[in-house]
Amino acid sequence: MTESLCQALVARQRLFIWKGGEITLAITKERKNALITQYIDWVKRSKALVLTQYVGLTMKDIDTLRAKVRDNGGEFHIIKNTLAKLAFEQAGLSVQTEQFEGSTAIVFAFTDAPATVKTVTDFVKSSEFLKIKGGFLDKQALTTDGVKALADLPPLPVVRAQLLGTLLAPASKLVRTLAEPGRMIAAVIKAHAEPEAVPA
Repeated sequence: MTESLCQALVARQRLFIWKGGEITLAITKERKNALITQYIDWVKRSKALVLTQYVGLTMKDIDTLRAKVRDNGGEFHIIKNTLAKLAFEQAGLSVQTEQFEGSTAIVFAFTDAPATVKTVTDFVKSSEFLKIKGGFLDKQALTTDGVKALADLPPLPVVRAQLLGTLLAPASKLVRTLAEPGRMIAAVIKAHAEPEAVPA
């Protein structure tokens, strides 16, 4: 197909883009807006997010990981960097440009954040191709180490059992537990993620 013919198709249907002798499918404005809306919905529904680089993974690997993530109440999606970055910003997340470069896939943890994230970190241990770029917990940015720390937290069933034990404990212990704000979990993860200070 010649460049002139390609340009004619663009003018008539807006289906192709000519790039240095190659033809790629274009994304319409409507499709872009739909993707941004979808990304924002996923972000807002998520308790945690993990950004990954998946270069080298086979489709079989991706399907296996996607199934494991789904089993833990999450979803694994290959995204378009520019649109996802816009969606994250519109959803109120502070993003780093380098996290949206190269091949990017995102794990959205909709129910059990620690269990879903652990699925990813366990997969990383068994694959040299999946890399963790970073993540978010309740809109708080996490480093790679922070993501690993989140994966080390107990899954929801264990947390519920611990909470039940606390409820059955003496009232004084219950009061102390309830006095701790929920965001302390994020603070603990942040502490794990930050390197120890080097003495002067």
